[in-house]
Amino acid sequence: MEASGPESRQTIKAACERFEADAQARGLKEESIDKYRTLFRQLQAFSQEQNIPQLSSLTLEVTRQFRESWTNKGQSARKKLEFLRSFMRFCVDSGWLKSNPAKLIKLPIANTAAVLPFTKKEIEAILAACEAYPNKRNRIRLRALVLLMMTSGLRLGDAVSLPRDTIKAGRLHLRTAKTGTDVNIPLPPDTITALAAIPRETGYYFWTGKSKKTTLVKDWDFVLRKLFIRSGVSGGHSHRLRHTFSVNLLQAGVSIESVAALLGHRSIRITERHYAAWVQERQNKLELDVQKAWHALGTPSSQPSKNA
Repeated sequence: MEASGPESRQTIKAACERFEADAQARGLKEESIDKYRTLFRQLQAFSQEQNIPQLSSLTLEVTRQFRESWTNKGQSARKKLEFLRSFMRFCVDSGWLKSNPAKLIKLPIANTAAVLPFTKKEIEAILAACEAYPNKRNRIRLRALVLLMMTSGLRLGDAVSLPRDTIKAGRLHLRTAKTGTDVNIPLPPDTITALAAIPRETGYYFWTGKSKKTTLVKDWDFVLRKLFIRSGVSGGHSHRLRHTFSVNLLQAGVSIESVAALLGHRSIRITERHYAAWVQERQNKLELDVQKAWHALGTPSSQPSKNA
């Protein structure tokens, strides 16, 4: 009876299709569903190579082999494993699997990437590259996009899909796609002017509204990477514009709680994990603590000695 149970009949392909249908019914964001689709394509390709179409064949050892076939590293590998755990938990709840083998696989180590804001000189080089960009249509949009992201802290996906009606009287009011949090922030005149210079062809600044949002983000990411290369700025990527916005605020003395709200983070812990080292008040306290330690240890004055 156990051999003929539902877990022995369900195929991997069918389970993936049922999960996707359920995710759409739950209103999961399209960006997240696309990530699951990518995972499912890889899982089905792996199952075909191993000749194991049945879901019940995904034992702990087989699931480990699937994980080992990934090229993802660090944080992206962690996220992918979390997606796999979620899918297999759905299969357990549906009665197709007796247990969740992905839950027993340890998350890979992921070091948080260093936060590197653009310097003033690098920003000048990037804006100069915008002015010299060969495609005039993109030239106007690129400058507006760089200024928008640098002065609002928006993620690339939110910035390139920004509807025109989200900016009124010099203020941006938007519900972010990733976290669903509201961002309400004034924009400087230069950014407003650059956005206004974009021809009004659709209800968006950087999008026709016809293509998939995932395609839109990939296309603009490609254009921005080309821009950073043309500017001569090494290690340039779109998220560094968000970092620039955040670090400038923190170094100006804005509280990390306020920065978390402006970035649309659900929890201040996320902001602290990335930007704690840039909090000016924290840095001042650390330096004061170090100086106190000098006195406690009887360290000589920092003045150079005559024999130096």
